[in-house]
Amino acid sequence: MNIYVGNLPYSVTDDELRSAFAEFGDVATAKIIMDRYSGRSKGFGFVEMDNDSEAEEAIKSLDSTDMQGRKLRVNQAKPRADRPQHDSRY
Repeated sequence: MNIYVGNLPYSVTDDELRSAFAEFGDVATAKIIMDRYSGRSKGFGFVEMDNDSEAEEAIKSLDSTDMQGRKLRVNQAKPRADRPQHDSRY
C-alpha cells in the first residue's frame, strides 16, 4: 500500500520517515519529496508497505500525531490519475 504523509517537518529525512513506519511492519520504500529547484523538502512524502494490514495500522496510529512540533496527516495515497491536473497555462 502506498501511504501519503503530509505536514512533515522540513528537516525530516527519508531514514527518519522509514523508522517511524517500521514500528508497524516492513517498509519497502520511504521518500521525502524534494523541490527540484531549491533542493529542500516540500513537507510531504510517501511510504510503501507491502502488508496492507500493517499499513492500515500505521495510518491509524500515526495520523494526527506530532513529529517535531508538526501534526502529521497520514492516509492512503490516491493514484495519480485520481488527482486533479494543474492548468499549465498559468
